[in-house]
Amino acid sequence: MLAFELLAEQRINEALAKGELSDLPGSGRPLELGDDLLVPEDQRLAQRILKNAGYTPPEVGLRREIAQLRAELELLDEVERGPAWQRLCLLMSQLSLARGAAINLSLEDLYWERLKARFAGSAEDGAEEGAGGGGDRGPAA
Repeated sequence: MLAFELLAEQRINEALAKGELSDLPGSGRPLELGDDLLVPEDQRLAQRILKNAGYTPPEVGLRREIAQLRAELELLDEVERGPAWQRLCLLMSQLSLARGAAINLSLEDLYWERLKARFAGSAEDGAEEGAGGGGDRGPAA
C-alpha cells in the first residue's frame, strides 16, 4: 500500500507542477463536509457514492411526498381532500414502518423550527463577537 500511496502522491505533485489541477470545480473554496457528520464513519464513503449517483433513500422520497401533500391539502376542495388525506395517512404509516417507530410530523416541524432559530441566534451572536463584542460564553445550554 505504501508504494501505491507514494506513486499517487508523485503523480499529484507532477499534475500540480504542470497546472493541471488549477481550474477544477470548487477550487479555492472549502470542502463541504457538514452533510455527513451524523453518518457513522464506516458508512460515509458508501453514502457519498450513493448520493453522487443520484440515489436517495426511500425515507427521503416518502418525506418529500408527505411534505408536498401537506402543503397541497389546504388548497384542495372537499372532493379531492378525502383521497389526498388517505394517501397522506398511508405515506405516514409507511414512514413509521420504515423507521420502526411512529412519527409525529408536527413535533418534528416544531423541533426543526426551534433548531433553525437557535442556529440563527448563534450566527448573530458570532457576528456580534466578531465585531468586537462579547467574549467566550462557553457551551450553550
